[in-house]
Amino acid sequence: MTLAGIALMLWLGSPTAATAEATATAEATAPGPVAVRCVITDPRITESSGLAAAGARLFTVNDGGSGLVVYVLDGRCRVTGVIRAGIDPYDVEDLARSADGTLWLADLGDNDRRRRTVAIELLTESGEATLHRFSYPDGAHDAEALLLDRQGRPFIVTKEVFGRSGVYTPVGVPAAARSTPLRKVATVRFGPTGTPGGPVGTVGQVLVTGGAVSPDGTRVVLRTYTDAYLWRADDADVVKALRDGRPTRIPLPPTRQGEAVTFSPDGQRLLTSTEGVPGAVHVISLGTLAGPPAPDGTPPSGTAARAPSPGRKEPSTGWTTFGGLVLAGVLATVLMWGGGKVRDLAHRRG
Repeated sequence: MTLAGIALMLWLGSPTAATAEATATAEATAPGPVAVRCVITDPRITESSGLAAAGARLFTVNDGGSGLVVYVLDGRCRVTGVIRAGIDPYDVEDLARSADGTLWLADLGDNDRRRRTVAIELLTESGEATLHRFSYPDGAHDAEALLLDRQGRPFIVTKEVFGRSGVYTPVGVPAAARSTPLRKVATVRFGPTGTPGGPVGTVGQVLVTGGAVSPDGTRVVLRTYTDAYLWRADDADVVKALRDGRPTRIPLPPTRQGEAVTFSPDGQRLLTSTEGVPGAVHVISLGTLAGPPAPDGTPPSGTAARAPSPGRKEPSTGWTTFGGLVLAGVLATVLMWGGGKVRDLAHRRG
């Protein structure tokens, strides 16, 4: 195992140790066939960082950017439309689509952790855009994953070099006229998996680069550069699923820098993309891991998600003195090797 891998294992501790945090450790599962749906070759889409699906269409966004631009793709990954708006984002990293067709652009990137606020831009297919700003309660974070539950409530999942990702959601209803505070509702820990792929070796196996919620709200997925983690959320409660559920780990096809993940409109498959041109869009069948199919890709009526418990304290995890001493010895090396390379992965202003 590499030095970075050893440091990560010491930080995370034993997967079987008692902890109040959710730990995304699970045996690898190959749920069904994996295929290439199509290959993105359009030179305008050099850094596919977020995906959403509706019917036979795919929507994707480039990493970063100086304007809101969403590309609409057909089943062969050909660009059939471009949706634009005049807002200048900071660093768009993920994409979601709500039941009413609104696109949610996750303007969350912050490699140097210096932003006072992050943002989510809402964009309609007609090009109308609204900007919402958010502030973390515990300082700046880099993040690349946005989860959108059935009720249109967003959850931001941070990207952490040591695999200990925080999950944040707005306090109250966001408003365009002011910044809305975020609160931390969960922590999910990721460990090295040995799955090949990605740009930074072992470190890339714990960095969360994208996420999605199934159309019916009963499945949640987070991905790293190399693996996808699938949680059941039978009552459509995203927070409960991440806190209390045990995910299934799905090794993803090796790619140079896989960042995006979404569900097919019927919820039966995962779709992933990678930065770079040409860039394959893979389809991973979920088989028995998927919930009942939704033929029209819309949530069934009569089911509501439960609100997360506002009074629950953020859990904490202890680690041994020995582990701390060893980690301190290798921390500088890991940050120089792993953290520095992560910061250089894309052309970003964050």
